Amino acid sequence: MNEAGSTVPRRELGRLLRQTREEAGIGLEAAAAELEWSRAKMYRIEAGQTPMRALDVDQMCRLYQAPPDMTEVLVSLARESKSKGWYHAYGDVIPRWFELYVGLESAASRLRTYEHALVPGLLQTPEYAAQVARTRPNVSDDEAAKVVDLRIERQRLLTRKRPVAPVLDAIIEEALLHKNVPGMRAQIDKLVQASDAPNVSVRVLPLGGAITYIVVSGGFVILDFPTKGARSAEPTTVYNEGLSGALYLDRTDEVRTYAEVWKALAAQALGVAESRKLMQEIKERHRD
Repeated sequence: MNEAGSTVPRRELGRLLRQTREEAGIGLEAAAAELEWSRAKMYRIEAGQTPMRALDVDQMCRLYQAPPDMTEVLVSLARESKSKGWYHAYGDVIPRWFELYVGLESAASRLRTYEHALVPGLLQTPEYAAQVARTRPNVSDDEAAKVVDLRIERQRLLTRKRPVAPVLDAIIEEALLHKNVPGMRAQIDKLVQASDAPNVSVRVLPLGGAITYIVVSGGFVILDFPTKGARSAEPTTVYNEGLSGALYLDRTDEVRTYAEVWKALAAQALGVAESRKLMQEIKERHRD
């Protein structure tokens, strides 16, 4: 694979191929024999350690009798694995590119998230999540309800026992707390209560700060993964969402840039206790 290529689609492709094989009831050795590949090659493929040709993925899908829509996703991931940064356009209300993020999120050991416009999804109340969902054009009530259900399901990972729940460090702009959103008092309560958990911190970047290069970054999430021995099983990945899709970055220089931005944000943000105090003060100004 090209050095510049993103490993994110390759890793997800491996996970999905393993899942599809297991759902078909086919053992790894049996699949390797049928495909005339070595057991070692199968391990590398399912671990996301090697690039895949679309033709080979299509052959695996036929062996596993994968549905057409799953085959399309897997073949697309094989093609996308050669791009410099994995970018995918919106699909339906819960687009496939976001399903990829949810998979990465659930596997992470630490999440560092910065938001300037919206409360992070893992900390949203159902009412707030519904308001966000309805901002999309032509979204039905049923589709908005799906978005809310997904938010609630995602939030379970912060309290799970096995595997150990990830650490969530959130930095949010004070301005988003002042927005006239129905249910904002309850939303601020949730942010304050969330920071009671030992694995969650919520810090506020106060109004009045100077304009710096940080504003160019927009909201982002840095995902770190569990270690195996002295090394992480997967490389740290940056997720940056836009109006038409999402960008996944895992090259060392790209991650380093965002890590530096995070460090600058952390230096400017209020401490956890100060942030809780400010959020309580802002809550009293809302009359929803």
